[in-house]
Amino acid sequence: MSLIINSLIPKFKNKTIMRKQFIKGLVVSGALLLLISCKKEEAPAAAVVDTNKIKEEIQAKENEFAETYNSGVTKDIGYHADDAITYPQNSKPIIGKTAIVEFLKTHRDTISKGRKLNFKTEDVFVSKDGEQVVEIGYYKVTDSTDAVVNSGNYMSLFVKRNGKYVCLRDMSTSDMDMPNE
Repeated sequence: MSLIINSLIPKFKNKTIMRKQFIKGLVVSGALLLLISCKKEEAPAAAVVDTNKIKEEIQAKENEFAETYNSGVTKDIGYHADDAITYPQNSKPIIGKTAIVEFLKTHRDTISKGRKLNFKTEDVFVSKDGEQVVEIGYYKVTDSTDAVVNSGNYMSLFVKRNGKYVCLRDMSTSDMDMPNE
């Protein structure tokens, strides 16, 4: 080995100092080459978000909401977040889960008795990490004869909290022609 190194080292007047510097240069160069040529570890792959599964999960939440609403029973099904805001038609925003439940109860008791509410999730837009979902859907309200009395579209923002999606914001609009006032 020393023969190889000696043959690589140029002849210098002050051999000892120059030889040490040249060897240091070779060692540093070799170390740099080794570091550069080392394969970098790849970052772990991002979790795969299954949009179809999330759409099914959101539709199941909508089905549970409709079933609970249609039954006339007021209970917490974990649909709205505590800090949720809903933007109902022809009304000011309703802020907080407690206020939303009271609004739905009043709405159910005064307007919707004998009617059935149904939701259909049309599309979901899921964030890359799966922590937020925007749902676009269609709703329909039928009377006791299954005649449509109201229908329209809605948009909801779901966020994942404690491993489950909860509705943080929602709004809807009717697609029915309203009578002239």
